[in-house]
Amino acid sequence: MTFDWRKPTVQLLGRWQPWHAGHQALFERALAKTGQVAIMVRDCQGWNDSNPFDMDTVEANIHAALKEKYDGKYIVLRVPNIVNITYGRDVGYVIEQEVFDEDTHAISATEIRKQMGLR
Repeated sequence: MTFDWRKPTVQLLGRWQPWHAGHQALFERALAKTGQVAIMVRDCQGWNDSNPFDMDTVEANIHAALKEKYDGKYIVLRVPNIVNITYGRDVGYVIEQEVFDEDTHAISATEIRKQMGLR
């Protein structure tokens, strides 16, 4: 299967520092909506002293978690350090927050980085 650029797609925008089980759950929920996902990786290494991984590492971690099972159902796009998303009138897409169980919601990349000895 190959990614179809014209097919409806869910966008996930994040730092993914590092990719973890909460991100995986979010990806799987997004995938269920349209069958493919565009994962946008913000270029923010060192920003706010809390993003230790460069974009190559982030992208490699995402592929390591997804490629075997989801190859062709996602793409990884590198983007600037986007901090605001705005829109005017009805633009043909929905911005929504996904809600998960308490255990998944409690997963913290900050805590994972601390356990890894990183900031």
